[in-house]
Amino acid sequence: MPSLERSPDAGAGRRRVVLFPLPYQGHLSPMFQLAALLRDRGGLAVTVLHTDFNAPDPARHPPDIAFVPIHESLAEEEQAAAAVDLHAHFLSLDAACVAPFRAAVASLREKAEDDGDVACVVLDSNWLAVLAAAAELGVPLLALRTVSAATSRNLLAFRRLCDDGYVVPVVNDERRDEPVPGLEPLRVGDLVRYDGWDVEKSCEFITKLSDAMRVPMSGVILNTFDAIEADELGKLQAELSVRAFAVGPLHKLSPETTTLRPPHRGCLAWLDAHPPRSVIYVSMGSVAKVSRKVFDEMAWGLSASGVPFLWVVRPGLVGGEDDATVVPQLPDGVDMSRGMVVPWAPQREVLAHPATGGFWTHCGWNSTLEGICEGVPMLAQPCFSDQTVNTRYVTHQWGVGMELVKVFDRVRVGEAVRELMVGEEGDRVRDNARRLRIQANQCVASTRAIDDLVEFVRSL
Repeated sequence: MPSLERSPDAGAGRRRVVLFPLPYQGHLSPMFQLAALLRDRGGLAVTVLHTDFNAPDPARHPPDIAFVPIHESLAEEEQAAAAVDLHAHFLSLDAACVAPFRAAVASLREKAEDDGDVACVVLDSNWLAVLAAAAELGVPLLALRTVSAATSRNLLAFRRLCDDGYVVPVVNDERRDEPVPGLEPLRVGDLVRYDGWDVEKSCEFITKLSDAMRVPMSGVILNTFDAIEADELGKLQAELSVRAFAVGPLHKLSPETTTLRPPHRGCLAWLDAHPPRSVIYVSMGSVAKVSRKVFDEMAWGLSASGVPFLWVVRPGLVGGEDDATVVPQLPDGVDMSRGMVVPWAPQREVLAHPATGGFWTHCGWNSTLEGICEGVPMLAQPCFSDQTVNTRYVTHQWGVGMELVKVFDRVRVGEAVRELMVGEEGDRVRDNARRLRIQANQCVASTRAIDDLVEFVRSL
């Protein structure tokens, strides 16, 4: 039987929601934000199951949220794979979690007489084997999707796209600019993909993600909102057999912040010394990697741009380095005098800072939402997965950003940074970003979406 890190007695007698996040940075934050909303606005008791890998610290969360470790068992070499091969590590972790996850849910149901019944289980939708196991437990199941509605539709259509020849086997495929019927404004080159993998491995994994969306469940929760994805949400709901709840932007609705790395808060004081909208903030998120060549060109381009910059250079950012736990070295001779380089930053505060005038981003969904909600124009450099989908929407649907050119060198990088920060195109996307921010704030002011979800959970 799993041990309790914090007793779930708080909230005894209330209906309980059990949540199981995927233990990676971009997935933990929205799940904990959702947990806080279900507790605060819904009056529901909340229990969070978690892995030993990247285990959360209960002391950093509200005392009435219960934490239950499932104690998955991974071989030492499988644990080490996280820094080298995220895909291999995830598949091992997913398989190792099935049995302890089942045991944890069974234990919580046994306690239902004292603690209040388990209304439902909310899983990160990227769990695969765990999600299939959850569907067999006899407890209502909901999935939290930490990607956009557009990406969700892309995944749902993946088998059809493969059959119709729209999946790009090579990044520079001659069909990459061809529109994809039914998924406009996406082109072939914008579809979800995993560069650097062989075609068979990539397609097999995306197919699993697609099939997971069809696992029997009671509902789907999305971290998005009508102001940016009304059409996509309508189409997605028509394609799903269950109800979809768009409850985002979660980071604006809940104060919960989860970070696996301590942020360098000194960068906020550094920003204080700069004029409004003068600094470009650069971050490739928590797991994306770039090659050593691209990293060096980023450094030289930032230096040549003449624009002040705050750059997150985290351990593991450069793929293929001998030690992924060490911060990558900057190229010899590059002038960093206009910038500040940190291993991690308090991103939400940085984006909200008056000195931040641009966001060079990988366009992960959390980062995209945070940029939109602060009205910061973006320079997009997608790396893998849903980031190409998000980039297309940032640049061609919402018009709040520019994409870095495909030929990646220091001259073009410097030009792109200057254009975003002081050029005419930069002014245009900045105006669009300000307007979209207003619409996002209007969505935040409404509690209807989360209230609908709470009512639904109570009815299960």
